[in-house]
Amino acid sequence: MQTKRTTFSGYWLPYALLAPQVIITLIFFIWPAGQALYQSVLRQDIFGLRVTFVGLDNFRRLMEDPLYLNSMQMTLVFAVGTTVLSMALALLFAVMVNNMIRSRDSYSTLLVWPYAVAPAIAGVLWWFIFNPSIGILPYMLDMVGYDWNHRRSGTDAMILVIIAAAWKQISYNFIFFLAGLQSVPQSLIEAAAIDGASRAKRFWTIVFPLLSPITFFLLVVNIVYAMFDTFGIIHATTEGGPAQATNILVYKVYRDGFVGLNLGSSAAQSVILMTIVIALTVIQFRYIERRVNY
Repeated sequence: MQTKRTTFSGYWLPYALLAPQVIITLIFFIWPAGQALYQSVLRQDIFGLRVTFVGLDNFRRLMEDPLYLNSMQMTLVFAVGTTVLSMALALLFAVMVNNMIRSRDSYSTLLVWPYAVAPAIAGVLWWFIFNPSIGILPYMLDMVGYDWNHRRSGTDAMILVIIAAAWKQISYNFIFFLAGLQSVPQSLIEAAAIDGASRAKRFWTIVFPLLSPITFFLLVVNIVYAMFDTFGIIHATTEGGPAQATNILVYKVYRDGFVGLNLGSSAAQSVILMTIVIALTVIQFRYIERRVNY
């Protein structure tokens, strides 16, 4: 059977169709990245009147700055906590919804809704819930003897931003996990059940290995999300405090560049953050992907 191929007579038509996306990529991605690389090797005076080329001195200063090293450590804790919590809960919800016969579509719709909430709004919502004065959760925690106050406790503040960021991302992970669960052949599960395998064993030996491509994809997406797309949540909840306890890398770039007006250091930080994310992505695709069963 011969397949028909669609051809275009106009030579410039493919380029015209690609032009909008290429222009957007150049303006909003390539050009800002180039500007960051350029400014990372410069330093301005306090009045912003003179620019001096300093080479890699901005990067050297960052590696010797204890506040920046602390920010890298907080980013690692935040990224790991957000990724693990959001993916674990999303997988749990997907398994529960997949086992439903009735109301599956209704529960799926309700679980997807939080993804439409802006990060800043999600941060404000959880800020109210965990507010030491008016929040319901600090009141309940106080009843069991725990004095919650994310304004003075760095641990409480980190837990707050991790919960807020993970809640925002659960919906995204849930969609992919549910689609993967629905594509698992039921004949394999039924055969294992006939052989006497328990429900938990069927999940961990049959279902979960078949979800490894989706899990690997979501692992990459969630790490990038935690490092780049959580600025609004941090800004709306803790503003990097208390005592730099939640001042992750992406928020420190903003604080040093737009508040402290140290553009050279801020640009160097953005370059380092971009390099870290690229390196993590390469490591995941080069080494972790080998353990993925497609």
